[in-house]
Amino acid sequence: MATFISVPLKKSSEVDLVKPLSKFVTVTYPAGEEQGEYIRAVEELNKLRRNALGRPLDKHESSLEILLRYYDQLCAVEPKFPFSENQLCLTFTWKDAFDKGSLFGGSVKLALASLGYEKTCVLFNAAALASQIASEQNLDNDEGLKAAAKYYQLASGAFGHIKDTVLSALNREPTMDISPETVGTLSLIMLAQAQEVFFLKATSDKMKDAVIAKLANQAADFYGDAFKQCQYKDNLPKYFYFQEVLPVLAAKHCIMQANAELHQSVLAKQKKRFGEEIARLQHAAELVKTVASRYDEYVSVKDLSDKINRALTAAKKDNDFIYHDRVPEVKDLEHIGKAALVKATAITPPLSQKFTDLFEKMVPMAVQQSMSIYNQRKAETVNRLVGTMREATNLCNGVLASLNLPAALEDLSGDSIPQSIAEKARSIVQQGGLQSVEQLIKDLPELLTRNREILDESLKMLDDEETTDNELRTKFNQRWNRTPSGDLYKPLRAEGANFRNILDKAVQADQVVKDRYSTHCDMIALLCKSENELNAAIPSANPTRTLQGSEIVNVLRSQLAQLDEMKKERETLEGEIKAVTFDMSTTFLTALAQDGAINEEHLSLPQLDQLYGAYNQRVQASLRTQEDLLGQVQTSHQEFSSLKQSNTEANQREEVLKKLASAHDSYVEISSNLREGTKFYNDLTEILLKFQNKCSDIVFARKTERDELLKELQQSIAREPSAPSFNVPAYQSTPAAPAAGPTPAPRTVFPPQAQQQPEAKPQPPARPPPPSFTPQAASTTPANAIPTGPPTNNPPPVAPPSQAQGPPYPSYQGYPGYFQMPMGYNPYAYGQYNMPSMPNMPYMPYQATPGQGGYPGAPPAGQPYPGYPQQSPQQQPYYPQQ
Repeated sequence: MATFISVPLKKSSEVDLVKPLSKFVTVTYPAGEEQGEYIRAVEELNKLRRNALGRPLDKHESSLEILLRYYDQLCAVEPKFPFSENQLCLTFTWKDAFDKGSLFGGSVKLALASLGYEKTCVLFNAAALASQIASEQNLDNDEGLKAAAKYYQLASGAFGHIKDTVLSALNREPTMDISPETVGTLSLIMLAQAQEVFFLKATSDKMKDAVIAKLANQAADFYGDAFKQCQYKDNLPKYFYFQEVLPVLAAKHCIMQANAELHQSVLAKQKKRFGEEIARLQHAAELVKTVASRYDEYVSVKDLSDKINRALTAAKKDNDFIYHDRVPEVKDLEHIGKAALVKATAITPPLSQKFTDLFEKMVPMAVQQSMSIYNQRKAETVNRLVGTMREATNLCNGVLASLNLPAALEDLSGDSIPQSIAEKARSIVQQGGLQSVEQLIKDLPELLTRNREILDESLKMLDDEETTDNELRTKFNQRWNRTPSGDLYKPLRAEGANFRNILDKAVQADQVVKDRYSTHCDMIALLCKSENELNAAIPSANPTRTLQGSEIVNVLRSQLAQLDEMKKERETLEGEIKAVTFDMSTTFLTALAQDGAINEEHLSLPQLDQLYGAYNQRVQASLRTQEDLLGQVQTSHQEFSSLKQSNTEANQREEVLKKLASAHDSYVEISSNLREGTKFYNDLTEILLKFQNKCSDIVFARKTERDELLKELQQSIAREPSAPSFNVPAYQSTPAAPAAGPTPAPRTVFPPQAQQQPEAKPQPPARPPPPSFTPQAASTTPANAIPTGPPTNNPPPVAPPSQAQGPPYPSYQGYPGYFQMPMGYNPYAYGQYNMPSMPNMPYMPYQATPGQGGYPGAPPAGQPYPGYPQQSPQQQPYYPQQ
């Protein structure tokens, strides 16, 4: 492993950012240049992610710049889109950087619908790449040393930032590589390496030994802290990466401490403390010797060791012959000071040098939400003012209709259609009459049904997905560790309940309009008839021509003209109120930049009072004017009625004229209500379609997450043992392979017995056909066996034409590992199965194999075979000794 430690990068799965983000932009912003600009920005963001994560990155500053730019863009775009599980749901999948996985299970990975998770993993990769770039620097020149220190401090700061923010960003347990324990350890390692680079820079610049000693001692302290944190964490040592890092950290700790002692010894020599010089050099030599004996395969210390030994030899020689200074114990030496010149880089976006926000013109979501609430408050204010004026106008029309004004003033002849009634009849006909109203009433149920179907289908998607999630949660119990759908869908269900409540209220309002239409239907139909039919339907009365020139008539007409002028002023005032505009986004952005949050109510209410305060005063003045005029009209009408001749025909005619005037007003109001209802249902359809898309998107994201989780569970189940562990018999076990771990000492991994080489075993005498030795038999023979052979005074037997071959010697129970011979087997009687069944028949001559000698002659009685080891008679096992 390299002297400097670098961190591997995480790997991510591909994610399509274009479709969901473009969909949000299309739904949120109106079609136009602004929307097109945002969609192009979304495509650029997707391209930036592919460049940063979708290909291998070179160990160069340009690659790091791409990663940092993508991280900065994520930080900039996070407040501008509603990234969450129940709104804009994007699932990011990342693999563990250190867990290489298994043959069946694959590497550990985590998929989360969280932009904070994506930011954390991208920052991890930026820190890892910075460590790799730093480790590739040429440390023999100042530029390389400065660059290495810069990148190590950046890596340390990035890992430290992840440590502080990962748990709040994920809201669940992260993978081990980005856990606070792991990134905290990596941050310490990077900081220690940055301090070592400063030590190397000070050494190359030939700074004072006191300064160099402090820098080295501080680096040793950093390495020691990193080693302790890495060693004492429960989960880190199981990773092969940290198994290789541990000995490097231990070696670096000793090396830096040795360097500190070496340079401090020079300072002691300058102060003529020769005993202290020798003590420090001896301590440094011991430290370097420890590194050389335990960690030589990781770090080379030959040059440093030679330098320390030369200095120690010279110091001892001078002290022995000249100074005779007492050499103190190491524990009695003064502690070396420390000087920390490194500091983890603070992570404050933007980190890239040339960052430009792709969504610079898009306001943050907090501002968008505040603007939405402000617009709602503004609409409520406008509707309140306009509604107040309209309600007052309807009241005025109702009072005049009840007084049969102005028709009573126009009907002084008593036998013609009053001009106001004729104008109202023509107005109704121009607006479509009964047919238009009936068509609007007919369309309402269809619009209502369409909206109910959209809402029901949207909620059904949520119900189906939640049912599936609950079933899987019941099946897998704690393993099904994602957010429950019931909790996730609460905002959507609340929104759906609100929509259903709105539809129920709309149905009630529709019924009120229909009832009102039924009440005035006959009079409206009468107004739709021709002028002659309308005149015939109105009862005639005695003429009241005597009132035509009276003063009271002129007074009433003047008062009615004032009311008409007031109505026109209200129409103008209504237009002015609706036309008021004010951009609150600047105010909200300023508040967000200053305070980090927006108090919408505190900012909106004073602004609305300022905008609509004057209009509110004008509306109230109009209401007071109407109240005064209506009082005057009622007083004048009483005087006018007392002057008229009262009879039945006149009363009937006046009643019909009142109903016709009221029917016209009702027709206008019903038509307006029906058109507003139609527009309401159409607008609600668009809103419900957006709600349906939102439900569809989150259900799709949840299904994708469910499939990923199921796949991971299947892999984890496949990795689990299918049965409980049990003890394997000793004769079935095989020697374990040596562990590949980096544990520096002891170097011996095998037990002593396994390291001993088997002794050369004496071969048995040659005999045809040559039986073969099995490795198992050869390696497990008892240590005290003496080979025995057949006597050679027998004539060579004839080899049987087809005989199964066995081991060279019979195997008995007590010597495990050998095959049992067939019953009746006699090692001295090969070919016995071919002998005739005659008891006194001698052996047949043994046919020797060409090129192979026969058995040697048997030794005298009681003597062993020549060439075999001697043993006492009472301990002569049948097998040769290993």
